[in-house]
Amino acid sequence: MLAERPIVFAANDLSVELGKTGILQDLTFSVARGSWVGLLGPNGSGKTTLLRALGGLLPYTGRLHLQDRQLNMWKDRERAQQIAFVRQHSSLDFDFTVREVVELGLAPHLNWLDQPSAEQREHIQDALADTDLLAFADRLVSTLSGGEQQRVQLAQALAQDASILLLDEPTAHLDVHHQYDLMERIRGLVQSGKTVIAAFHDLAFAARYTDQLVILDRGRLVADGTASEVLTSDLIRSVFRMEAEVSEESHAVQVRYLSPV
Repeated sequence: MLAERPIVFAANDLSVELGKTGILQDLTFSVARGSWVGLLGPNGSGKTTLLRALGGLLPYTGRLHLQDRQLNMWKDRERAQQIAFVRQHSSLDFDFTVREVVELGLAPHLNWLDQPSAEQREHIQDALADTDLLAFADRLVSTLSGGEQQRVQLAQALAQDASILLLDEPTAHLDVHHQYDLMERIRGLVQSGKTVIAAFHDLAFAARYTDQLVILDRGRLVADGTASEVLTSDLIRSVFRMEAEVSEESHAVQVRYLSPV
């Protein structure tokens, strides 16, 4: 049971302001180790801001614990060894090869001018293999499609060897085949012990793959629980302004959109 697992993130009355504008307000939730948490909400609800706060990239008020202490008490290098962040916008225009970009994931584990060890180079090979990028290793990232670049970013995060992955719209820029392929790869990472927190636009994807949903609306937490607990027709109508039918088939929640409200 997820409830019996150690807590890796615990937020209590978490708030974030950007430019004196309140973006997140009084969020309270927790994330268990080895779980896959989906962040849902309409555009502007604060999903990306929450991911950035969890990644230590934004100041916050309230309490936000990473494992045993406040997140803002972790040193940058320590935090980077624990958390990898894959951003939504994957445009990589510089002339590095795929392998060189993936090797940047080793930075939190190397001192200045250190060279990767044989074990770390093998880890890079594994990250390339796990994201189906071995054939692209010597290609310039600027020559790749948006979806391929998204996989490069995921490979870099795997090379970072962090136990927590923060993913902002991981299926953006991907065709249908690669959307499902990537989600299955992420599911495998969770089954191997990684903790994943991912922002989604697609409710069906989130319901199919995640263990826990955190739903935001205008910067506030409106629901927190499993898909079967929180995804209801009333909630979808209220938060996403869509009429929808919600059913459960083969132990999976199905969402069928009907019409905009």
